Amino acid sequence: MTTPVLNVSNLRKSFGEFTAVDDVSFNIMPGEILGLLGPNGAGKTTTMHMLLGLITPTSGSIRMFGMELATHREQILQQVNFSSTYISMPLALTVEENLWVVARLYGLPDIRRRVDDIVKKLEMEEFRQKITRKLSSGQMTRLTLAKAFLTEPKILFLDEPTASLDPDIAHKIRALLKEERRSSGLSILYTSHNMREMEEMSDRIIFLQRGKIVAEGTAQEIVTRFGQADLEDVFLKIARDSRL
Repeated sequence: MTTPVLNVSNLRKSFGEFTAVDDVSFNIMPGEILGLLGPNGAGKTTTMHMLLGLITPTSGSIRMFGMELATHREQILQQVNFSSTYISMPLALTVEENLWVVARLYGLPDIRRRVDDIVKKLEMEEFRQKITRKLSSGQMTRLTLAKAFLTEPKILFLDEPTASLDPDIAHKIRALLKEERRSSGLSILYTSHNMREMEEMSDRIIFLQRGKIVAEGTAQEIVTRFGQADLEDVFLKIARDSRL
């Protein structure tokens, strides 16, 4: 039996009397893309922050590659990376300098080749020498994605990775993610408010609402279960139904 690369068990995070994540459990298998859906405030960001070791769970466990994150944090995070439309990079450096800094922090070999390869893959050549503060939102998104791909992670956490990209570049990014999954067995946890994108990209989807998992399965299984026309209608039903 294949062992999950990520196992989340009974994860809970409380801030005072408010519980942001409430008894959440799920796995990600090697080469799987798991979609994480939910309205704003559902607990998606808090869950990702716990998976990245940025905040400590109130209770529950996180295991990656068979190791507990709480006790093997450095060893695990060397094999993980993260990208989000909502993070930034040092603004005074050029795009290329930022990538070199990341590569050196991770102790990567053959940095020039790796940087050249990722710049080419993400079509960043025309702005690789541009100061980061002068990037457009779409260019910044590609830089954060380049940073994530550069380290050749085994697990990639993506938070709204195509939100500020034009349709052409967004399509190419999705194609790149699929190719990396196919060629290297990359596992991905993927969040987006673009329901068509989630249907296209996700092998399975989990829906969070008020910190709890309220639905899990393939996109079609979830649509069928809720008796809706598509995933967007399911999202609206879950977001608006106070009983879920």
